[in-house]
Amino acid sequence: MRVNDRPCYYLVSPAGYPNYGDELVAATWLRYLAKVAPEADVWLDCQAPGNARLLLGEAHPRVRYVDTLWRLCWAAPSPQPWEIAAWMQHAAHNPGIEPRLAAGIELLAHLDVVHVLGGGYLAGLWPNHIGLLAGAAAAARRSGARAALTGQGLWPAAPGAAPILRALASRFDIVDVRDEKSADLLCGDGTPTQVTMTCDDAFLGIDEVPIDPRPAPKYVVCLQSDASECGNQQLAALALSCLRSWGAHGDEIGIVEGIPGLDRVIFALFEHEIPGARFYPFSGVWADGLPVAADQTWISTRFHPHLLAAAHGAGGLAISVHADYYHSKHESLLKLGSPWTFAGAPELPGAVPMPVPAGFSADVVRDCQARKLAIARSVYPDSPH
Repeated sequence: MRVNDRPCYYLVSPAGYPNYGDELVAATWLRYLAKVAPEADVWLDCQAPGNARLLLGEAHPRVRYVDTLWRLCWAAPSPQPWEIAAWMQHAAHNPGIEPRLAAGIELLAHLDVVHVLGGGYLAGLWPNHIGLLAGAAAAARRSGARAALTGQGLWPAAPGAAPILRALASRFDIVDVRDEKSADLLCGDGTPTQVTMTCDDAFLGIDEVPIDPRPAPKYVVCLQSDASECGNQQLAALALSCLRSWGAHGDEIGIVEGIPGLDRVIFALFEHEIPGARFYPFSGVWADGLPVAADQTWISTRFHPHLLAAAHGAGGLAISVHADYYHSKHESLLKLGSPWTFAGAPELPGAVPMPVPAGFSADVVRDCQARKLAIARSVYPDSPH
């Protein structure tokens, strides 16, 4: 129950799993709100609130961590998009449907802003996550809050889910996506949703992303074993072939982990062929910063390392491991002006020539940050500061 006059902002995010990109987006918005609304009450609804608290700490002085909408999604009797969307909207108005979460559900009636943070977690690879969108829309309706979606990557939608996805999005006051396919998806049937297409939410705080101050490796590799249509051996072969053809020596190579464990699997297949390479575990990257520098060459299947390395002037090879999901992610950066070489699933080349040694131009980075700041001000126009 609301007991004060402070603004109450409710953020929804997959933070806490952990995943470097998701944690970065959550940290970006919390730092922004710490600047513009330090006295507001901020709630971050995420899938692992204890872990998120340890990772994100007090990025905002009044942030607290819950998992109400996530747990409602997991408690839904069906994982199918239409069914879970309907169930979530009932549950957000009726705490008795899931009485163990009654305190969290009651909080949803006292919000000023409901903000579903950016990322690709609402795409159809995880069809039950549409429940987060439905729950946020229901919370906004119940409380009268401003509702916002920012930096969303929604493509591909789950089979048959596009109409309900459009209907739910139309109930948000601000709908912002990061790629063309997501924009086309929301506008595909004439639904009267005003959609803006800017860029990923990480651009909002691009100049505040922690960077490892130690000397950076000349070559950096970030390869994932999850959400992939490519075989692990195929990815290992491509990475090793590239490194060898580019003349990379083991002591010049860094291996970055975006998701703990999952980004160690492929490196383990060829680590003995590059003795001296340095492994940067997620915990180290999060604590010390990303090991990025302008004169590097990257190989990355993950989206946010591509974004951040290119934003700092590094060149590289972006590999799409999923023909729909990751293709649209990396493609969004290429269309913004990333000059990285691109290779896509399901058929990967044996090797590629040395990529162009350049990332985004400074003008592109400034423009993306400015567009994201305009979105942020539209979401929180009445912030106290």
